[in-house]
Amino acid sequence: MKHKIGFIGLGLIGGSIAKAIRQYYPDYEIVAFDKNKESLALATQESMIDVAATTIDNNFQNCNYIFLCAPVAYNTAYLKQLTEYLNDDCILTDVGSVKTNIHEEVQNLGIGKYFIGGHPMAGSEKSGYSNSKAMLIENAYYILTPTPQVAEEKVQTYEKFVESLKALPVILDYQLHDQITGTISHLPHIIASSLVNFVKTHDTHDEMMKNLAAGGFKDITRIASSSPIMWQNICLKNKDNIVDILDQYIDSLEDFKEAIEREDDLDLYNRFESSRNYRNSMPSSSAGPIKKAFAVYCDIIDEAGGIAAIATILASNNISIKNIGIAAIATILASNGLSIKNIGIVHNREFEEGVLRIEFYDEDSSKRAVGLLQKFRYIVYER
Repeated sequence: MKHKIGFIGLGLIGGSIAKAIRQYYPDYEIVAFDKNKESLALATQESMIDVAATTIDNNFQNCNYIFLCAPVAYNTAYLKQLTEYLNDDCILTDVGSVKTNIHEEVQNLGIGKYFIGGHPMAGSEKSGYSNSKAMLIENAYYILTPTPQVAEEKVQTYEKFVESLKALPVILDYQLHDQITGTISHLPHIIASSLVNFVKTHDTHDEMMKNLAAGGFKDITRIASSSPIMWQNICLKNKDNIVDILDQYIDSLEDFKEAIEREDDLDLYNRFESSRNYRNSMPSSSAGPIKKAFAVYCDIIDEAGGIAAIATILASNNISIKNIGIAAIATILASNGLSIKNIGIVHNREFEEGVLRIEFYDEDSSKRAVGLLQKFRYIVYER
């Protein structure tokens, strides 16, 4: 029997997953509902979906997977409408960045045996189906949060399906997921936003702080440019975790403040050394203090020779590469006389674009690289 996939919401993430499924499983039937009729029309025109549903109806019967890809606040409401279309062979999932609310609603509705939460850690500052692309989830972490009631066989099936779409599945308890994302994603966004607003509030009348805040300051606060609506929603949906994490973080700032007040040079040194060492141990991170990074991000398809082609283009134009993010090309780059500082794929791209990160020694090289890669029709993102 032909596999059937349902989508509730066809925006950036939903559209990207649908395109990935169409790429790797061209014979699958894809049914989609979205309030945005233009998105449905475009997806139909591009042959990405087979059925454009105007409501949640019988079109969603006999689905092997149903993806809830609407905003987090709407997904819990759509759950109730989907209950009558679930069957023993169906896996119901979502793509939200907060898991507790939807897991609790799943339990309230008694549909735990169907549900495996999903969180593809890929995204963009852009939104909507028109910005979706099959490679968005490629080589990105894809968190799965099964319910206690769902069969292990279903978890394994979904895990293999995610792998077949070239994403990297990671299985977590949903509560642990919200604690982790609250710490490594939600907290940094709050810090970046509050830091930018702090500078804005305390700036001089001629905006001297703003004018001097280029380079490193913009690097560490870049995520403050993300969608206000999305982050408002995330803060409210993960409220308990975020409040607890903020309390702990505020305590750590107080400890830092006290170390400065008492001029405890050893304590201060140990704090900076510990953070430096821990950050340098993280995959795909650059070493040393935060400074202006001359980097571009580029989309590439995961196929043999893809990175070698980029390395050849840059090397043949005498552009030195400081840092390029994929391990398998060390030999290629070294043979072209390129200095390698750090290697690794950008796996967590939830709030940024580009699969491949290439870092240069100076701004001129970075700008030249952008022009060259665009000339050869690569999609390039500048930070």
